Formats: sequence, C-alpha cells, structure tokens
Amino acid sequence: MDPMNEMTPVTEAATDPKPAKAVPALPDAQTVTEVKHWTDRLFSFKVARPASLRFRSGEFVMIGLMNDPDPKTGKVKPLLRAYSIASPSWDEEMEFYSIKVQDGPLTSRLQHIKVGDEIILRPKPVGTLVHDALIPGKRIWFFATGTGFAPFASLLREPETYEKFDEVIITHTCREAGELTYGRELIESLKTDELLNEVIGEGFWKKIKYYPTTTREESAKMGRITDLMRSGEAFADLGVPPLNPESDRAMICGNLAFNLELKDLFENTYGLEEGANSKPAHFVVEKAFLD
Repeated sequence: MDPMNEMTPVTEAATDPKPAKAVPALPDAQTVTEVKHWTDRLFSFKVARPASLRFRSGEFVMIGLMNDPDPKTGKVKPLLRAYSIASPSWDEEMEFYSIKVQDGPLTSRLQHIKVGDEIILRPKPVGTLVHDALIPGKRIWFFATGTGFAPFASLLREPETYEKFDEVIITHTCREAGELTYGRELIESLKTDELLNEVIGEGFWKKIKYYPTTTREESAKMGRITDLMRSGEAFADLGVPPLNPESDRAMICGNLAFNLELKDLFENTYGLEEGANSKPAHFVVEKAFLD
C-alpha cells in the first residue's frame, strides 16, 4: 500500500511523562535539512541521518511529531507513522516523500515543517521491499502508485540493484501528471550523478525503463498499469515479454487495492511466487501500510 497515505496514527507513551505545562524534549530528534513542495498534495523532505543508523535500501522507519497534550492528563505522546526511506542506504541524509492530508493527524502538521525544525525518527528500519527477499533474476520490476514511489527512489540509487539485474523497469501510476514530477526528475538526475556513475558504472542508468501513467489527467500514457499489462500494451511499449518466473522479479508499493490486484495477477497469470526476508522468491509487496 501507499506508504504516504495518512493512516491511523501510531502512538507511543512518552518515556518520561512531565507536568502538563512543561515542554518535553523531542525523543529521537533529527534536524530537517531540506523541504521541497512538488504539488499542493505532495512534498519531500530530508533530515540528518543518525551516525549509528543502518538500513537496507527499500526499508521504512517510523517518523513523526509530538502530539498535542491530552486534555485530561496533560501528557504528551509522539504521533508516529511509517514512512519509506526514499534515499539509498549509503546516503548521509535521509529523504522522505509524503502526501499532504489537510485533516490528517500527522501530515496536516508535517507539511509545514521548515529547514532547521526537528522531527522524531525512530532508528528501527524494517520492510519487505529489499533485495534479500528476492531470488536472482534477469529483470527487476518496481510497481508504484502515488507516493509508493519512495522506496524505489532508494532502490534506483542502490548499486546492488544494478549488480543483480540486467534491466530495471519502474512503473508509476498517478491520477495527475504533476504527481509524476518527483519520480521523473529523480530518474533524470541519475544520468548526471557523477558519484553513482563512478560507483555503479558509467551509463548504469541505461538499464532503467521508466513507464509513468496517469488515470485522470491527460498525459503521454493514460491508464492503470494493471489494465495495460492485461491488454499487453505495457509490454509492447516497453519492448519486453510478459513477466515469467525464470527471468522476472518484482516489488509492489501502492494503495491496498492496487497491491492485491497485482499480487493476484502475478500469482494467477504470470506464475510468480511471493517472497519474504525469510523465504526469498519472485516478488514482494509492502504490507506495512493501510489505506
């Protein structure tokens, strides 16, 4: 499911409750280093990375802000939710990509953060969208809707992605064309990223095939990716055969209906088996989020 859709907030009790009038210190605080607003519904931001934090590209962490004091007890608890890490595992900063929900408990406030502000970042990364959960193959597919692009923003900048696969296909389906900008600009930037071209290999980005589609606003390619796959149009456009267990591996991160539809398509049409960290196979789905 789409990690950046507002969900039921996760709260944790403050470890050191204080009087109602006192302002508690922000636990696991990290400083915001960059904020960029892409549309009136989407923004990205970066925070300083704790020196001790290690993660695998594609994982997520819990981030958030302090909630308002409880009107009865005066206690203040963290308001947290899961966010995929959009930066690769080697980066010195941590990037996140978020939707803005005006009445959302967290994002209604998070969208107003500025450089120099602090947010809570729990240093316990987890997730299923990692290379360890897939068996070797020739071609890797990344399927995203909306801000589900975030974990793939990490994996597209991860050297292991290109060491393990000959082709990297990223599909991104959004309602409006402007919602594709974050992903499109990131992929375009890979061509001139001197560090990545040096570390991964000059021209590594030529392995990528980018397939953006919209479902509401007119764009170069209209339609839901699942419909375009069933009709064969997506494969014809990309110049590749339909997915098969011998050569194709896939990761899915989108809204719940999208995840379930693709999972059914993979298993019952293409014969792929779902994998996990404990039992690698052909494809994985990010299950940590709810609509």
